Amino acid sequence: MDTNSDTKTKLTSRRRVLAVSALGLAWTASGVPGATATAVAVDSAPRTARMKLPAPTGPYGVGTVSLRLVDRRRADPWVGGRRRELMVDVRYPARSVDSHPRVPQMTKGEAAGFDRVNNFGDLPKGRIDWSGTETFAHLGAPPDRRGPRPVVLYSPGVGDPRTLGTTLTDELASHGYVVVAIDHTYDASAVEFPGGRVETTLLPQEFERAQKEGPEAVVALMRKTCAVRVADTRFVLDEVERAFATGRLERAPIGMFGQSAGGFAALQTMHDDGRIAAAANLDGVLAYVSDDHDEGELSSVARDGVDGPFLLMGMDGDDRTNVPSWRALWEHSDGWHRDLVLRGAQHATYTDATSMIPQIARQLGLPQETVTGLVGTVPAARAIAAQRAYVTAFFDRWLRGRAGGHFLDGPSSKFPEVRFV
Repeated sequence: MDTNSDTKTKLTSRRRVLAVSALGLAWTASGVPGATATAVAVDSAPRTARMKLPAPTGPYGVGTVSLRLVDRRRADPWVGGRRRELMVDVRYPARSVDSHPRVPQMTKGEAAGFDRVNNFGDLPKGRIDWSGTETFAHLGAPPDRRGPRPVVLYSPGVGDPRTLGTTLTDELASHGYVVVAIDHTYDASAVEFPGGRVETTLLPQEFERAQKEGPEAVVALMRKTCAVRVADTRFVLDEVERAFATGRLERAPIGMFGQSAGGFAALQTMHDDGRIAAAANLDGVLAYVSDDHDEGELSSVARDGVDGPFLLMGMDGDDRTNVPSWRALWEHSDGWHRDLVLRGAQHATYTDATSMIPQIARQLGLPQETVTGLVGTVPAARAIAAQRAYVTAFFDRWLRGRAGGHFLDGPSSKFPEVRFV
């Protein structure tokens, strides 16, 4: 994005009228992301915050490989003169992780881009070591090939890198899933390709242009952004099918989940492409509207519904009774579905922000309001445990046929934070 000194960071609420919450955007007319309207007081000492992610709980070590994928049949929809190019991370259960190093959550190029442009409001720039966080995935560890492994795709929120869902992708891999996390190039804050080339988001400029043109242009941008994400996902599905056909993966059911616009993409892809057997949407509205609770501009998945199983998990205040697009999906769908609310959660609670933001606040002396404004009042450990339990149980039930997903049958005393709607 434009980083000239005359570009001023102006912050806004996610619920503000000009926000594009259908995409998880909170960009003002200045074209710069934001999340809160309050200034943050920070200590003058030049401390740098460093974070740790929670360790996965499954029985397998986690291996990983990053892949550059080029869709030679599709021109890039955001820039001219090139084919569509993506980066994906593949997480998988490993036979052994000995002597294989753990990989960082973000590369240095991705971290620099994320420091400049992110959806975390006015966190101090240059004070957070985004590239210093290690995941629990080990580079190139040999895969455990005992039996077919269900495949789960992951799509992040608009502006977010694929790595901001690491807690859940590592968790699913540790329970025996092959997880493919997708970066949507020129949508994500920054994508680093082999050789060190970094492509940064174009959406702030696109949103500024659309706002100048009027409401119809803003809706058109939302439609385009979601359509690009679905096209990216279907291309990745083609690559998964190729891996099945060549024996690199044993054929198994495929599911998908995502946060915000990634949750939208998961359900829309399930609607458009029968290869997705089950989808989980983590607080993603399914309409092209400026507020989750607005009527109108429904997506086709909300209008038509789906036949397969899906899971909705919302922040506090988001459920099918007050999010019209969720209600439409619910009413038009024939298959199994659940609508859950995580009490005390905010939109970003369904990302790695849940564990990272409190650590940053403690180390940099940020006020508690910064933490609760971004990830809510639910304690981080409880939020992480609940997401892990319900997302894993959902895919266990519908991709593996395991009855152990009893958390999905009704309220559980183990997770009183989770409300069944």
